[in-house]
Amino acid sequence: MWSRRSSRYRPDASGLEELRGRRREQESALRKARRQQQLVSKRLLREDSLVNGDGQAGVDIAAEPLSEQEILQLLRDVQRGTEERKTLLSRLRQGLQQKETQQKFVRLEGSMRVLIGLFTSSLANIQMEAARCLHELSHSSDPTVAEACLPATSYLLTYLSGHSVEFTELCLYTLGNLAVESDAVRKQLLPQGIIPALASCIQSPHVAVLEGLGYVLSQLLQAREAPTKIIPLVLDSVLPQHMLRLVSSNLELGMGVAVEFSWCLHYIVCSHVNNVLLISQGIVSTLVLLLLELASMMSKAVTEGLELLICPLLRCLSNLLAEDETEGCKVQIQDERLLVALFLFMQYFLQQHPFLVQECLWLLNNLTADESIFCSAVLTLDLIPALLQLLPCSRMVTLLALTVLCNIAEKGPAYCHQLHQKAVLPSLLSTLALSDGQVVGQSLELLHLLLLHLPEAADDFLSQAGLQALEQHQDNPQLQERVRALRETYFQPAAASPISRASASAAVLPSS
Repeated sequence: MWSRRSSRYRPDASGLEELRGRRREQESALRKARRQQQLVSKRLLREDSLVNGDGQAGVDIAAEPLSEQEILQLLRDVQRGTEERKTLLSRLRQGLQQKETQQKFVRLEGSMRVLIGLFTSSLANIQMEAARCLHELSHSSDPTVAEACLPATSYLLTYLSGHSVEFTELCLYTLGNLAVESDAVRKQLLPQGIIPALASCIQSPHVAVLEGLGYVLSQLLQAREAPTKIIPLVLDSVLPQHMLRLVSSNLELGMGVAVEFSWCLHYIVCSHVNNVLLISQGIVSTLVLLLLELASMMSKAVTEGLELLICPLLRCLSNLLAEDETEGCKVQIQDERLLVALFLFMQYFLQQHPFLVQECLWLLNNLTADESIFCSAVLTLDLIPALLQLLPCSRMVTLLALTVLCNIAEKGPAYCHQLHQKAVLPSLLSTLALSDGQVVGQSLELLHLLLLHLPEAADDFLSQAGLQALEQHQDNPQLQERVRALRETYFQPAAASPISRASASAAVLPSS
């Protein structure tokens, strides 16, 4: 009986196994699609943006571009060693906020040599002001300006071990800015020892230094050559252990530190260089426990900015779960409390930060894709109603929610029976009424799985005008074969026979 129905389900070679294979391919793509385009950015530490001359916060002081003659005169006056050198450097720094002045400055012969000489001065105030000038140059959008700063990189690295927190922080952000878009800078920094320097610096007790270090590291980890030249060096250092320690420090050092290093871990995991090492160092338990801790904060008045930390944590764990089992990276998570945490996040952030709902569903998809323990937990914890409430949301959220439901339905008759009891069919009929081809396609897949494992659900589907819902898509070139296959398999007169259903169900059970 089943073989006969199976052959009827695959007209023109489009059958049950082909549909199932197609869904598995889509599932594989979904699970590994968390490597969204990585974004690099430059950051600017500027005294002027904190307080202006009138004592007002948050106002930048716009400076007019300097002419070449003015730049030369400033450099001559600074070299004369007058008591006004700090004031002169401050004027130069304000001029360097303009791209035109930056380009003129680096073109002038000897200008960088003078600035680096001041940067290595034994006078702390002169050294700091020169560092601020370098920092302005590092923020330039012109790659030639960044490359003109190459002679300063060895000094920037040396000063990371200095005693001034403010100076060390400035050096870190300058290094991070220079590393963003200049291959030449990154190529020079590696043999100069930037990874060992950062490994030493990460043991600093100062929050400002740790945040700056996280910024530098995140820029390096996003470079196109990172998987081959940078990440192996990072993994061979003490940096991963310290990153895990800082991420799991219960926010004692502030949100910024945890956010920076969570993104660093995310970039490393996405590289797939050596996730076995990270797993052996406890990254999975660290991420799970931190997510549980953050979920417990949802009921407190301390949730501002938590989405910035939750997002990279979710992505990191999702990618670890998507690891290829053949590479020895299969991740085992047994804590069902993680499911409750995910639904708490989705409920709390749905209105203000809907992007986080998508991230939660990616992780939920990866948790339920292969593990029946989490599929069972979704049912026993009565989370299906909350999942169904997400179906009317954005297109991507709807697709992901349907995919999770497919993961559960694929586990067999017992799971489909509970889904049926949770009123999945009415929600499924709503998504079938939509015009989006992908959403309808995923809805058809869920319907197929439900009817495959629970043929008696066909009567309920028909009684709720399900056949009319299918007929809406029978002329859609992308969907018509699947619609026709469903109709011929499950909604022919022979399929309505209780004896026929019992035989089909009995034939399905051994393969589930």
